[in-house]
Amino acid sequence: MIQEYQLRVLPQIGYNETNLKAYLAEEKGLDLAEIYRVRVLKRSVDARHRDIYINLNVRVYINEFPQDDVFQHTEYKDVSKAPAVIVVGEGPAGLFASLRLIELGLRPIVLERGKDVRERKNDLALITKTQKVNNESNYCYGEGGAGAYSDGKLYTRSKKRGSVDKILNVFCQHGASSSILADVHPHIGTDKLPRVIENMRNTILKYGGEVHFQTKMISFITDENILKGVRAINLKSTVDHPTEVEFFGPVILATGHSARDVYRYMANVKGDLEAKGLAIGVRLEHPSHLINQIQYHNKEGKGKFLPTAEYSFVTQVDGRGVYSFCMCPGGFVIPSATGAEQVVTNGMSPANRGTQWSNSGMVVQINPDDVEGDDVLRLLKYQEELEQNTWQQGGRSQVAPAQRMADFVNNRLSYDLPKSSYAPGLLSSPLHFWMPEYISKRLQTAFRKFGKTSHGFLTNEAVLIASETRTSSPVRILRDRESLMHVRLQGLFPCGEGAGYAGGIVSAGIDGERCAEMVAEYLGRIEY
Repeated sequence: MIQEYQLRVLPQIGYNETNLKAYLAEEKGLDLAEIYRVRVLKRSVDARHRDIYINLNVRVYINEFPQDDVFQHTEYKDVSKAPAVIVVGEGPAGLFASLRLIELGLRPIVLERGKDVRERKNDLALITKTQKVNNESNYCYGEGGAGAYSDGKLYTRSKKRGSVDKILNVFCQHGASSSILADVHPHIGTDKLPRVIENMRNTILKYGGEVHFQTKMISFITDENILKGVRAINLKSTVDHPTEVEFFGPVILATGHSARDVYRYMANVKGDLEAKGLAIGVRLEHPSHLINQIQYHNKEGKGKFLPTAEYSFVTQVDGRGVYSFCMCPGGFVIPSATGAEQVVTNGMSPANRGTQWSNSGMVVQINPDDVEGDDVLRLLKYQEELEQNTWQQGGRSQVAPAQRMADFVNNRLSYDLPKSSYAPGLLSSPLHFWMPEYISKRLQTAFRKFGKTSHGFLTNEAVLIASETRTSSPVRILRDRESLMHVRLQGLFPCGEGAGYAGGIVSAGIDGERCAEMVAEYLGRIEY
């Protein structure tokens, strides 16, 4: 027999299977010996009041074991002889587009400018060791995209345009913990996600697709208004004489939010772009025990059973949103520049969220009309100017300028800085003085508000690390609303976060699947 129950329980029950079984036996009149398995379908923490409760939806197997897997399997087919589709970029959008193409009987040929997800780790380590960034292999470029080494948070509100459950189940099929199907804010962890990504790539290869690393698209191959393929260079070849290669087929362009060369190329060929709003600010880091105390209303913090606490803040200041972004409990602040003379911050957490710090982006909404001019790339250039200025303020290395939180709010210098997770190092700097006033004044006002609603949040134990600039793409590549095809070039499907149509791993995966489906429709209509 199978029974489902909605429960509201204490943390020691909600996060311990033995205790949960005992609770069910007592509260529901079940025989403990007959409860063979309890599957948690949904789980969330209710920390609104002093007493913390866990809301659960559970399925109880009585005198029987589950006959089905925790997750739903997707069936793939051999596409080695099928028509080819070029997928530019192997981040979440590109990976899920490729897997969906295989489902639909098409052969993905994936071009990734960076290295595979394992090789990337060596270049990431060198950022701290040498203070230099590899232009083609860093926290943004490479297999898995920006999300591979920035946490694997899977929470999204994008439920209208595709199946979130499908994306999560595919992750589980490739090695992610099934807990992501139950938790309201699912999270794989930056230490677990690379293996999942590797497994997804192996599925692409197993069923007849191709993956080409260190292969950078440089131009389109067109016949009037029809895209026939792309030209790329092999970055493994010599710098003086790079090998140029061509790939033919319709193109899913899934290059991520930091592929600025792609935006510039498309602007030069009149690729129908528009400036898109984004958000810019700082990375704010607190001691994790302090966030636990604040969020769980307890000086002991999270205790034995609760997860490391998260937070979410949002307010309006002078007509613009100011909010927390990409909150990483028990995590690290990482250097996410993609080239020389840039300092960019981001955050990540391991699966256990067990470090002594918690961080988030604290960012200010910027609309296209907030930046002067009519240049379609003006917000991109705004990003670049701030990143270069941050690099200069940090001593022209990956050392990041930083300031204690209360000092920033009160326009004071920080004569020392707290211990931080940011490995390249911090340099005390008056962010309130040199950051754009448009951003700094709004952050100061917002921090005062957040400190009033969440006592202890505004503190000099926390540090602001500059600058958080890569929250999303600064442009949108225009496409038809129904076909998802580029408005001018037939056969080009701008996709995911880099094209301006997603805002995270799951929404990018959903958009990748949708683009794959539209490519299949396109190939069914014309002879390519």
